Amino acid sequence: MSYSFLLSWRWAGYLLAAAAFAAACLALGNWQMDRRNQAVAEIRRVQENYDKPPVPFAEARAHFNNPAPDAKWMTVAVEGRYLPQDQRIIRNRPNNSAPGYEVVVPFRLATGETIVINRGWLPIGNQRPGYPDSVPAPPEGQVEAVVRIKPAEPDLGRDAPAGQLASIDLAGYQQEIGYPLMTGSYGLMASESPQPGNLPQPLAAPAVKEGSNLSYALQWITFGILAFVGFGYMARQHARIRAEEHDQPDGQDREELRSKPSRRDRRGAEEEDALLDSMGL
Repeated sequence: MSYSFLLSWRWAGYLLAAAAFAAACLALGNWQMDRRNQAVAEIRRVQENYDKPPVPFAEARAHFNNPAPDAKWMTVAVEGRYLPQDQRIIRNRPNNSAPGYEVVVPFRLATGETIVINRGWLPIGNQRPGYPDSVPAPPEGQVEAVVRIKPAEPDLGRDAPAGQLASIDLAGYQQEIGYPLMTGSYGLMASESPQPGNLPQPLAAPAVKEGSNLSYALQWITFGILAFVGFGYMARQHARIRAEEHDQPDGQDREELRSKPSRRDRRGAEEEDALLDSMGL
């Protein structure tokens, strides 16, 4: 079989289309692999930091100004007092798939610096639309707390009602309350002492499941390979058809073949003549 037709512009276009499809599949596979790598890195951070004993604030101070990726979920012991007059609630914060809010409060450390502590989650209220029914007050006076570091969130560019924030954008929070905050990270409360009788609900622990990104990546890579497999199959079929056409008789030979009765036709005619003779016709 000859494959010289592959040098034609038509088949070059088919090959280019297959290559473009495979390149798109490879790009999507790489994107899924990047997402998988991010998930694996997050799982590693959770496993390394989430349940470790807390470190003193002095050891973690730098992460509250300039967070390092591996510092996420690090547990830190802090001591100071809450500034409840500047408490805010964060809108649109689901917890275990339930809609609600999170409560953030500035916390003035014994060193004089101020961090923000996320004290937990509140369900949507029934008494006033857009607000929880009640927001538990933080404990008064000197407080010892254990928090987990989380990076500040970006400004979403959305307005929020009075006493609320659209996200935990610490730079925007600082501008609103008018005094310095450590704006790189905030602390997600793990415990506080003294513990008041009424607390926000704790947030769900971070998931440690890798997800389906690896299988999706392998699927996209397989689709890319199949593009070339399909091109090869088409080329082989085309070459086979061309070879069969080349082997068939052409012109006059085909005409003679059609006009010449086949053996089966001759046998049928002989049987018909014999039948007529037996009937005396």
